[in-house]
Amino acid sequence: MTSTASENPRNRADALPKSWNPSEVEADLYERWVAAGYFTADATSDKPPYSIVLPPPNVTGSLHMGHALDHTLMDLLTRRKRMQGYEVLWLPGMDHAGIATQTVVEKQLAVDGKTKEDFGRELFIDKVWDWKRESGGQIQGQMRRLGDGVDWSRDRFTMDDGLSRAVQTIFKRLYDAGLIYRAERLVNWSPVLQTGISDLEVDHKEVDGELVSMRFGSMNDDEPHVIVATTRVETMLGDTAVAVHPDDERYQALIGTTVYHPITGRQIPIVADDYVDPEFGSGAVKITPAHDPNDFELGLRHGLPMPTIMDKTGKIADSGTEFDGMDRFEARVKIRERLEAEGRIVKRIHPYKHQVGHSERSGEPIEPRLSMQWWVKVEGIAKAAGDAVRNGQVTIHPPSQEPRWFEWVDNMHDWNISRQLWWGHRIPIWYGPEGEIVCVGPDEQAPEGWVQDPDVLDTWFSSGLWPFSTMGWPDATAELEKFYPTSVLVTGYDILFFWVARMMMFGMFVSDDDVLTAGKDANDKQVPFRDVFLHGLIRDEHGKKMSKSRGNGIDPLDWINEYGADATRFTLARGAQPGSDLSIGTSHVTASRSFVTKLFNATKLALMNGAQPGELPARDTLTDTDRWILDRLDEVIAEVDAAFDRYEFGKGCEALYHFTWDEFCSWYLELAKVQFAESEERAAATRIVLGNVLEAVLRLLHPAMPFVTETLWQSLTAGVAGDSIVIAPWPQVSGVAADKTADTRIADLQKLVTEIRRFRSDQGLTDKEKVAAQLIGIEAADLVGQLGDITNLAKLTAPADDFAATASLEVRLTHGTVTVEIDTSGNIDLEAEARRLEKDLAAAQKELAGTTAKLGNQGFLAKAPDEVVAKITARKELAESEVARIGVRLAEIAELAARK
Repeated sequence: MTSTASENPRNRADALPKSWNPSEVEADLYERWVAAGYFTADATSDKPPYSIVLPPPNVTGSLHMGHALDHTLMDLLTRRKRMQGYEVLWLPGMDHAGIATQTVVEKQLAVDGKTKEDFGRELFIDKVWDWKRESGGQIQGQMRRLGDGVDWSRDRFTMDDGLSRAVQTIFKRLYDAGLIYRAERLVNWSPVLQTGISDLEVDHKEVDGELVSMRFGSMNDDEPHVIVATTRVETMLGDTAVAVHPDDERYQALIGTTVYHPITGRQIPIVADDYVDPEFGSGAVKITPAHDPNDFELGLRHGLPMPTIMDKTGKIADSGTEFDGMDRFEARVKIRERLEAEGRIVKRIHPYKHQVGHSERSGEPIEPRLSMQWWVKVEGIAKAAGDAVRNGQVTIHPPSQEPRWFEWVDNMHDWNISRQLWWGHRIPIWYGPEGEIVCVGPDEQAPEGWVQDPDVLDTWFSSGLWPFSTMGWPDATAELEKFYPTSVLVTGYDILFFWVARMMMFGMFVSDDDVLTAGKDANDKQVPFRDVFLHGLIRDEHGKKMSKSRGNGIDPLDWINEYGADATRFTLARGAQPGSDLSIGTSHVTASRSFVTKLFNATKLALMNGAQPGELPARDTLTDTDRWILDRLDEVIAEVDAAFDRYEFGKGCEALYHFTWDEFCSWYLELAKVQFAESEERAAATRIVLGNVLEAVLRLLHPAMPFVTETLWQSLTAGVAGDSIVIAPWPQVSGVAADKTADTRIADLQKLVTEIRRFRSDQGLTDKEKVAAQLIGIEAADLVGQLGDITNLAKLTAPADDFAATASLEVRLTHGTVTVEIDTSGNIDLEAEARRLEKDLAAAQKELAGTTAKLGNQGFLAKAPDEVVAKITARKELAESEVARIGVRLAEIAELAARK
């Protein structure tokens, strides 16, 4: 980069607003980026590919803090890779969210007293599409507010024609391979939604229930009987056995016999099974296979009947008792009352706290229910998903998450893929008049007169195809050839098992597909992504998980509106580490806003002093200060690259924060101002160094803070660089050997100035007040060349002929000790300073007395935790040092007063 601009540098500073107001800049700037095509990927490019598919948010949703974290990290990755010369595709899209979307539309109909049945399936689906077009996609506008650099030209939706074609294709392939089957199994049933739901759509909440112990069998203690306990009394209508542990001596004589059921009147068998915990309760449990997952498995092992005693709405049905027609919760009370009347209740514990699964969408307790559903046989494809990680085709970051991955995929149960809904991908199974079944592919037609299965597919089925269906699979496309496999999947560790596993299973199932292997190594199975980066959950600043019920959630748009997108993004990126939760609050985002402001003001200051990127002068003509900042820039580039390459976003952002604020702004800018006051030759060189370092800092910060960096970069590089920082090259390490001597000198300068500033403060001097001083030992400390910098930064003046030191300080540096002598006699109101110090002394003495008393109290020491004692000890030691320090200073003040 060479300097050709001749415009007045102050004009470039004046082109910036007086202060940074993100709301005036961000929206227009983002739309200019989109219009310029910076985010549009070119599948015919010769550049190396880098691709990410956006985890598709629900079409009904809005941007929450978890989304904001996901999007910030993906945007950081893609912006950096674009600057590094990659052809980048960040592909956006949304999920049709079967249950959530259907629920929203049904609630709208309910306002007019209508149900979906009033319209029929086809008209209702039309209404859902109308809602999607009118109200869905709110999140897209929010993504723009955050600054997401996605390729909007390739925006996809899981119900698009192309994605529907992909769903039908893989369903038929799985079906033809014998991996999809229909069977009656236990599912999570929502009586309100009247459909099975996935484990991810179940919220487990602690509730106050009731544990009821009851007597089965004879009421005569001398005749066979058992005591069983349950929190769900109503399910006893479906009991088909009582189970005990095979080694439990109490029940050896009863195993293999039957026992009287007090409600149904049936004789049910007593079976032995290792599942039973003999230490819990009575050691006997009632078995209801159609309404409990553990009971279902036990029922399969023992060949037990599995009667379903509730209908789809959660009402008792077909039990053959007087409880038929009752809601399950009403039946719970009525059955218990009947047992009490018969004297069969042995014990009631109320309240009894226990976990109960609730439907995430409708809020009611879910009902484990035996239901005819469609399933995917996962054993083989789950093993392939595990092997892809074992053999290194896919890398999980952090590695600590790998055991959880293997535990899940190695022990996965078959996957229920059918939902009893109308909105979604209709299961492509058709039934003939004689019970025939055919699976119809995307290019096939069902026989005339046949009826299609009424169920739709689980939303996770279509989103499991997302990495390749969004790029056109099953058809051959330039996108698949260029950008598949994708480079990395970024998501929270909490959905590792649900979404990531499904994408891996489907990806491995089609890994040998000719469409996916075209133009690639034939021996390399095509996984859906090479890296999986798992970040943690967002918590509030007290470490508690954010939730609506706690009232501690934060709307990222509130932060963007108040603090700006850059501050919001930097807060999230700075806190993100692989696999670790991050706690954030107002204090964090205000700190980020201060950082944005600091960067803005520093750039204005640099521009006002003529900072201009350009060709650097020869190194040997630069000052130690200039060589030091250039070397530090090299170090921070290397540090940031290493961190971002390992997905350690927090570490990389932290390095940038401290380099920018602590070194560039706090030290180099101040030292540069001293150099500007020297010769014009020196000033000209420093302006170029300052411009180059600042320009590199802006590029390094751009992926995390795109808006302010673009604005500042445009002013800094006016006339000498490209159109946008978005496509500017990522900073490179210079390759020049670091100047260790310059580094040592500047480190010693910083230490000396810092100690002098602290010393001045102890002497009662203000920050701007200059004071006469002499520095002894500068030559031995090898800081002769830095003397002017030191005196300027420390606000020191040359001593007069009659100089008489009133105080002195010794600072040990690398090559020697510098003694600083100052004369404050003409700078301090001695009486006022003495009063201030006496007040401080009284406070320190009070603290010392209090901590000494506590540490002398043996009763306190015996009970207090070690960390509490340690804190009080530290406070006592600090108070002692303060009493001594203030005492010395008061003596000095008294001596100065006596001289006057």
